[in-house]
Amino acid sequence: MNEKSCSFHNEEELRDGQVKSVSAGNSPPKDQDSSALLAFRGIPISELKNHSLLRALTTDTNGWAPGVVSPEVLRAQEEWEAVQNIQPDTGSQTDQPAQLISFSEALQHFQTIDLSSFKKRIQPTIRRTGLAALRHCLFGPPKLHQGLREERDLVLTIAQCGLDSQDPTHGRVLKTIYKKLTGSKFDCALHGDHWEDLGFQGANPATDLRGAGFLALLHLLYLVMDSKTLLMAQEIFRLSHHHIQQFPFCLMSVNITRIAIQALREECLSRECNRQQKVIPVVNSFYAATFLHLAHIWKTQQKTIADSGFVLKDLEVLAKKSPRRLLKTLELYLAGVSKGQTSLLGAQKCCGAPAPHSKDLTFTGVCDLPPHSSEGTWPA
Repeated sequence: MNEKSCSFHNEEELRDGQVKSVSAGNSPPKDQDSSALLAFRGIPISELKNHSLLRALTTDTNGWAPGVVSPEVLRAQEEWEAVQNIQPDTGSQTDQPAQLISFSEALQHFQTIDLSSFKKRIQPTIRRTGLAALRHCLFGPPKLHQGLREERDLVLTIAQCGLDSQDPTHGRVLKTIYKKLTGSKFDCALHGDHWEDLGFQGANPATDLRGAGFLALLHLLYLVMDSKTLLMAQEIFRLSHHHIQQFPFCLMSVNITRIAIQALREECLSRECNRQQKVIPVVNSFYAATFLHLAHIWKTQQKTIADSGFVLKDLEVLAKKSPRRLLKTLELYLAGVSKGQTSLLGAQKCCGAPAPHSKDLTFTGVCDLPPHSSEGTWPA
């Protein structure tokens, strides 16, 4: 009984001393540390939670005030919180690059969204009057079949849509084009000087899509994502960086898309569309065939950027007059490429000084030349 009483008094004294020491913010002396250990040794583990000293140590600390914190610690804490709150900008590189997008997936995006406001702007066919209308009726190409006109209107509607940097699908299309042409495995920003390396005139590709809209980017996507035309696209891209014959690749592509739009509106592709019972594949192939013919002329006739406007104008006339001929040439070229027998550039190396940025080149597109005396007019 005396031992229990002595133990009880020792515990009371130890508890009072420890609690006062802790509440005062001071460390207990070393002799009290050893006394506390001796006091806890005789207590079962299951009863520790009921010990008054442990309850005092584990009570709510809402009223506890920390000591003085140095300005360096506060500044470091603020910087760390700022780092945690940083959000990546749109289009910046991330640890997980955006997945490549196929032409069919991008096309499906436009097939599922509301394009009614853009569709109101299209003019599906060229309006002809007088002798031009009579001549077209007697000797012109056949009209597009009724069942294909909705598909034709979709093509022309996409050409009215601009590039929206806030649309994830639009961003994926741009990044896919960049990766496939450059061979890069990393994402790129949607704005920046790197787009000039691909042949846009400035840091924002959206400013170069006049007259062709997002269809120009879909055509580029088709060119680089189709296994049959990717090698052709890469060869033309290398030609565009030739130290003498350089030209803005993407800007040239936009002009060829304009030619394809005009050929569709003037019903130059109707015969082939009716034969294949498709519109979009025919327009894609026509675009690729026209681009191939331009590259062939550019290389073999030693054309330079000063010739761009006149080359494109002659190309437009030929493409509208003989679309089937261009499509057949593309078919033969791709067959040769698949067998390793055809190369646009051959063994020629693009050597010499590096090609300048497209903004340093004076490029004349189709829309920049005075209109020739044709039956149709370019869409506004």
